[in-house]
Amino acid sequence: MKRRDFLQKTIPAATLLPALINGYSVKAFAADSPLVQALMQSTTDTDHVLVIIQLSGGNDGMNTVIPISTYSNYYNARTNVAIPQNRILALGNSGAGIHPSMAGMHTLHNNGMMKVIQAVGYPQPNFSHFRATDIWMTGSNSNQEVYTGWAGRYLNYEYPNFPIGYPNTATPDPLAIQIGSTTTLTTQGPAVNMSMSITNPTSFYNLLNGTTDPVPNTPAGKELKYVRLVSQQTQKYSSVIRNAANAVTQQATYPTGNSLADQLKIVARLIKGGLKTRVYMVSTGGYDTHSVQVNAADTTMGAHATLLQRLSDATKAFQDDLIFLGVQDRVIGMTYSEFGRRIKSNSSVGTDHGAAAPMFLFGSKIEAGVLGNNPTIPTNASVNDNIPMQYDFRSIYATILEKWFCIDKTVVAGLYPPNINAQLQSLPLFKSSITCNAVTPPPPDPTFDSIITNSPNPFTESTVIKFRTEGGHTLIQIIDTLGRVIKTLLERDYLTAATDTITFNSGGLPTGIYYARFQNGVMQKVRPMLKVR
Repeated sequence: MKRRDFLQKTIPAATLLPALINGYSVKAFAADSPLVQALMQSTTDTDHVLVIIQLSGGNDGMNTVIPISTYSNYYNARTNVAIPQNRILALGNSGAGIHPSMAGMHTLHNNGMMKVIQAVGYPQPNFSHFRATDIWMTGSNSNQEVYTGWAGRYLNYEYPNFPIGYPNTATPDPLAIQIGSTTTLTTQGPAVNMSMSITNPTSFYNLLNGTTDPVPNTPAGKELKYVRLVSQQTQKYSSVIRNAANAVTQQATYPTGNSLADQLKIVARLIKGGLKTRVYMVSTGGYDTHSVQVNAADTTMGAHATLLQRLSDATKAFQDDLIFLGVQDRVIGMTYSEFGRRIKSNSSVGTDHGAAAPMFLFGSKIEAGVLGNNPTIPTNASVNDNIPMQYDFRSIYATILEKWFCIDKTVVAGLYPPNINAQLQSLPLFKSSITCNAVTPPPPDPTFDSIITNSPNPFTESTVIKFRTEGGHTLIQIIDTLGRVIKTLLERDYLTAATDTITFNSGGLPTGIYYARFQNGVMQKVRPMLKVR
């Protein structure tokens, strides 16, 4: 068996060692992470940190960020799980609100430290937990099998011989660290995973004494020697994490009985303690709510409400702690789930696997508010109806890399498939006071609803789509009710602002609702269209 095959198929290119800090599952991506340090050619040196919160299982976005402005359609689609309108926590005058159990995150929004991004997804959504998670971690298209993570590719570029020769004087810290028992695909390189897993040290005294048990002079023995090399590296790196953790003796109060809060408390401690890690990843599960999602007697209570309260309480406590520790201006947080849920609830008082869903960004440097519009909800939603994508998740990543970590656009583009590069948007996620240049949100447009229209609507075979572009890259995609992009109707660069038209010929498509997704610069709008007989 080749070394690469042995490592990929038997261990995640890291050795399982004891939990350094209370055994909590926290993933930290490294002092020399590609996000900031791997490409030292960046013109701006930064100490910015990103904390990623994974909501495993597929979070029900429609009961998380609730469309107040179209509440009747929302309620009719899911009467057995719908949140009462008078209990929704409104997000300013956006026409949207969040679940009543999310009081902590509501406070962050009201204090100017949280951004809600509506309907985030990708063109061909996959409803498998494992495959969808892989897509989010690799940044790939859904029809691609990619075996490397977007961060792992950067790390391999900078450190092609890893793990041979590491740590060294130039690179004393781990390339990537995970405190936990599994290794994320995000940091998978072409040969080995570039992150280190730390759970239970078994060779600590061998490390101290500089000795190892002998291995046989056989192919299997050589592989064992290689694994021990990785093990020794992990143990050497452990002192770096211990020193950072021990440097902090006092923190703000966190909720008890909340595993996500326990993880985030450690992240804050390591950041303040001086660990030169730029990206941390923590996770929490239970979001696969096919049944008994709510309490039938009170839909604001139940399994999903408990999950959202834990997320909200932990996030608020973490942000309070960052402020207490004086590091709040260096850190932003981001939540994601592998997919959302269907528009229509099921008969088991739950929701089934869906497509696009909202994301949250939080921090003192986040431009607060709601980005995007409430999703379009059909009057009579069927069990197959999904929320059409407004934002590609890779545009969120790209904006963070470019505007928060100050990485050049051309480098950022290399993370993604070539056919996606032109479609990546720089989004208004950050305040203008950050080190890198932020994207300025466009001013309110009183004619926003007329940016894209179609006539006739309803239509039988074809309809003429009229749109207004401000110039530059302009994209129109046709999306079906499963959330899939079935056709790219237009993709071109306009030299100047213009009003233009294009005809959508529906061909042999069945009757029903279709969506025209318009994207131009930081602006996009989704237009529902109805095909009839």
